[in-house]
Amino acid sequence: MDLFLLSVAALLLTTICAFSFYYRHLRRLAEEYAKAKTLVSDIVVSFNKQVQKQEEKVVAVAQKAMASTARDGRFESKLETQESQIAQISTKVNAFTELKEEIPTQLAAMTQKVTEVAKTQEGLSEKITKLEEEAKKLTTSETNVEAVIPIKQEKALASVTPTELSVLEILANEGEKTAPEIKTRVNLTREHTARLMKKLYEEGYLERTTGRIPFAYHIKEEMRKFLKKPEAKA
Repeated sequence: MDLFLLSVAALLLTTICAFSFYYRHLRRLAEEYAKAKTLVSDIVVSFNKQVQKQEEKVVAVAQKAMASTARDGRFESKLETQESQIAQISTKVNAFTELKEEIPTQLAAMTQKVTEVAKTQEGLSEKITKLEEEAKKLTTSETNVEAVIPIKQEKALASVTPTELSVLEILANEGEKTAPEIKTRVNLTREHTARLMKKLYEEGYLERTTGRIPFAYHIKEEMRKFLKKPEAKA
């Protein structure tokens, strides 16, 4: 049972760590999305300003070219140069226009990724909630029999008093009993009997069932064999 609880706790801890990792990752994505959105806005504003400036330059160049042509045919070569520059500006404007059209698609893809991460986070939250509920059920469930302290064979009956030996023999012959039931058999006070039963349990001679109060004690099977050895020799 302890191993199972540890396994559940380890699984819960692992899931919490995974949830924390995905949560931090989601926050980073959200921050990057906000930065990207701000950057795109800045790019669009800058692009619009540049387009406006280029348009103004084109108009100015056209006006200058027309004025130059009207004045003197010597400016024809300059006009050709200006037309070449206008063509280059038009190419740049087209490139910026294409970029402007691609930006909404990229933003939509990023939004979809953020949505998917959010769904993953919700799934992890649900799994963690279920694990927490299972862990609560396991921790609140009643444990019927406590862990047994093993008996060291070399000290099995060396330090047992006559009263303690009598208690062990009663349990070996008659089965499980509570401290109040033992008290009436060994003529001890309730407190003394409770301390005696606790001592025998802590030293590994007895096991106890905690499903009810007072606790019920029964002799450990190994100890039962030790008590039967003298009878077998006889």
